[in-house]
Amino acid sequence: MKIVFHPKYFEVYASDPAATHGRLEGAVSLLKKEYTFVEPEIATEDDILLVHTKEHFDRISAKSAHLFTLSLLAAGGAILASEIAMEGEAAFGLIRPPGHHASRDSCWGFCWFNNIAVAIKRLIHDKKIENALIVDFDLHFGDGTNGIFLEDSGVLYHHMDSIPSLEKFLKSCKKFDILGVSAGFDRYINDWGGILTLEEYQLLGEILGGFARDKTNGRIFSILEGGYNHQELGYCIQSYLHGIKKAYDQ
Repeated sequence: MKIVFHPKYFEVYASDPAATHGRLEGAVSLLKKEYTFVEPEIATEDDILLVHTKEHFDRISAKSAHLFTLSLLAAGGAILASEIAMEGEAAFGLIRPPGHHASRDSCWGFCWFNNIAVAIKRLIHDKKIENALIVDFDLHFGDGTNGIFLEDSGVLYHHMDSIPSLEKFLKSCKKFDILGVSAGFDRYINDWGGILTLEEYQLLGEILGGFARDKTNGRIFSILEGGYNHQELGYCIQSYLHGIKKAYDQ
């Protein structure tokens, strides 16, 4: 398991909850005790244009140099996480800004570029994969990701309603070349959603890790979307990653 992270992700780049000071520090401190950290490079314009229009790219670039750079770096983090997964090692992108509300030509919900879509499209463009499954367990539906792949028969997007519904869905799935996970932790019992416990995040990791083990040749990468309890976000991620490891070890 590798954690994709860059110190610039600590920087405050906007006024929204995903960008606030202190959001990632606790998670980094906790996860560094267990995992190897690797730094990504920024995504290129060509990477972004695999998913977004040139008009959207130019609008984001005009907002501020700082926000633009961090948005490219987040997409670069997702790309690196996907490349690690292609080598058969699970990866988690501890990145920000998030991305699943970014559509081809617009964005909202603290998102600017669609990180997971860029990563998947990059793999397809480079002919490393032919198809992919994206599971999103954030509290909020990833309308951007869904829209981007809605007419793409090679990429299936699924937003989790509940853990039992996710298990039922995965049992119906064929094999895929890779599993990408939009990992939002705002369903946490002490976060906005007030739903899932740490034990349930570990269970999510076991379920998704088991699916990857059995149906994607062990290729799974996850990237951070939501999650706003600064003090406990790291424990949520840690529980989830422990679940993936447990599935791999079985």
